[in-house]
Amino acid sequence: MTHFNKKTHSILFPILSTFALMLVILSISRLSFCLWQHYRVIDTHNLIQILWGGLRIDISTLCYLLILPSIGTLFLSGNHFIGRLWTKILTLWIFLSLFIVVFMEAATPSFIQEYDVRPQRFFIEYLVYPKEVSSMLLKGYKLELIIGTMICALTIIYGWKFARRVTSNLHYPGWSVRPLLALCVLVIGILGARGTIQHRPLNPALVAFSTDHLLNEISINSSYSLVFAIKGMLEEDSAYNYYPKMEKKTLLKNIRRQMNLPPHAFVGSIDASAPTLAVHKASYTGKPKNIVILLQESLGARYIGALGGLPLTPNVDKLIHRYWSLDNLYATGTRSVRGIEAVTAGFAPTPARAVVKRNKTQTHFFTIASLLKKQDYHTQFIYGGESHFDNMKTYFLGNGVMDIQDFPTFEKTTFVGSWGACDEDLYNKANQQFSQLEKAGNPFFSLVFSTSNHSPFEYPKGKITPYNHPDDTRENAAKYADYAIGEFFKKAKTSNYWKNTIFVIVADHDSRAGGNTLIPVGHFHIPAVIIGQDIPHKRDKRLVSQLDLPQTLLSLAGISSKNPMIGLDLTQDIPRNKERAIMQYNKTFGYMDANHHIMVFAPHKAPQSFFYDKQNEKLTPMRVSSQLQKKAHAMALWGSLAYKNNYYWDE
Repeated sequence: MTHFNKKTHSILFPILSTFALMLVILSISRLSFCLWQHYRVIDTHNLIQILWGGLRIDISTLCYLLILPSIGTLFLSGNHFIGRLWTKILTLWIFLSLFIVVFMEAATPSFIQEYDVRPQRFFIEYLVYPKEVSSMLLKGYKLELIIGTMICALTIIYGWKFARRVTSNLHYPGWSVRPLLALCVLVIGILGARGTIQHRPLNPALVAFSTDHLLNEISINSSYSLVFAIKGMLEEDSAYNYYPKMEKKTLLKNIRRQMNLPPHAFVGSIDASAPTLAVHKASYTGKPKNIVILLQESLGARYIGALGGLPLTPNVDKLIHRYWSLDNLYATGTRSVRGIEAVTAGFAPTPARAVVKRNKTQTHFFTIASLLKKQDYHTQFIYGGESHFDNMKTYFLGNGVMDIQDFPTFEKTTFVGSWGACDEDLYNKANQQFSQLEKAGNPFFSLVFSTSNHSPFEYPKGKITPYNHPDDTRENAAKYADYAIGEFFKKAKTSNYWKNTIFVIVADHDSRAGGNTLIPVGHFHIPAVIIGQDIPHKRDKRLVSQLDLPQTLLSLAGISSKNPMIGLDLTQDIPRNKERAIMQYNKTFGYMDANHHIMVFAPHKAPQSFFYDKQNEKLTPMRVSSQLQKKAHAMALWGSLAYKNNYYWDE
């Protein structure tokens, strides 16, 4: 390392040196990501946009990081006790700043591979589950973990040397010039941190330029991304912070019009405490049936042979060709908790965390479990892992689930991976539970959530013929998940509970939703097949949302009720103009109608409209009707309005 003659340098030499070094590190990191994702960067214009936006974000980040130690150095440093103490603090500050910046950049490639974004709220949420996450990293990301560890180790060694060197033997100016220097530093630091002289300070939206979400993500740095996400988490994000406003009564009228109900079905007026609360009549009028939701981890339509995907799912394909398949179903999000939110509560997605994890929704929030519990159903959640993950246990127990069967309750397992018991063990447990509950005589509701089709894709070998190599790939894990489903239904069809149960196989979301469009619509397409002894075969081509499943399951099971869910009962005729899919991609909201016309609401941007070419998975700008604009706008804001005003809370 270059030797500095620090006696000739100013008091701000440590700050300026650190600023320059970290700016170089962040720039090199960004260039590396551009080379890695060169097929998405494509042309020079994109590269210039990324680097220019990145430079603005990096300068802002470093100003926020270094403005406080700059002022402290100007007023506290010197050849005295306080000055020597401050030098130690400054040395530590510089070292930790370097380490954090490098650590976050080193952690980014794995995160992009998994989520197609830089580290943000998911990164924080996963830190509270060190056992599961460390196991996933050790088994699924060995090379990335080794490289990241080496980079961090080198940063610790050389970062500490750098910090000590730049903070020693400095020249301290007299007190007559320090206040003036401090004023200059404060002005420059604030301007640099704001990144603009406009009313709104610099934020990710201001450097966003592409419909490819990842290119906008590369423009920022991971430390900035993480802090921005934490800020949003602390503020309990709302759609009203990102999308254009709409008058409340207009919004509610639009939502009610989309619910496919006659006006007299609504319990109260549009100004009522629960404006979407309505009477929903079940299509089946016999003895109430059991309801079982088999929620499949990451099993997007692209892995389902019968839906035109890879030939990985012969068992699901058979069920699709025998029972009621929702061929044109779209997930509401890209996280498991978003899928749980949709299928158990029928709650519309928002830019905030899913209701599974939000503070106000941990008790007395409406779910179909809470409704069915009042109907004397036994309500349960079966999961092969630890149910505390993603706050599921607290959410379910506070909102109608009476019985949680998670990994600690499994008496016998044949294979345990990073996320818990394999899918076969999970379904053996489910079959055992359902048989016992049927024998007890009460109807039951059960959400069974799989784990095997999750990175690092661990499953018992010898059960399937691998589709590709090595064995632990996403495709092979999907094939094993299908195998386990097939084995479960062999048992279920010979059981006592079979004739009294409505099953649905549905994915929580697709895997690794990403792409070079504002919303990767194709990655929201998921399978769902409704199964039961009396369920006739149907290849349903209507456009369907995950939000429609709970209302439909209640109708098939014979449960008429008053509930606030806005989803459609698919056992009824649905006018084509009311078919829609609702998608939340990070903080971008999409609403698609049956004609594949899409409205997109991105943070702090004017709404955009497109035509979605499903075959080529391409969005083409186009003008859409004002009616579609209003419907989409209302839906984009509905979840946040309902959360804020307690419209969805259980009676």
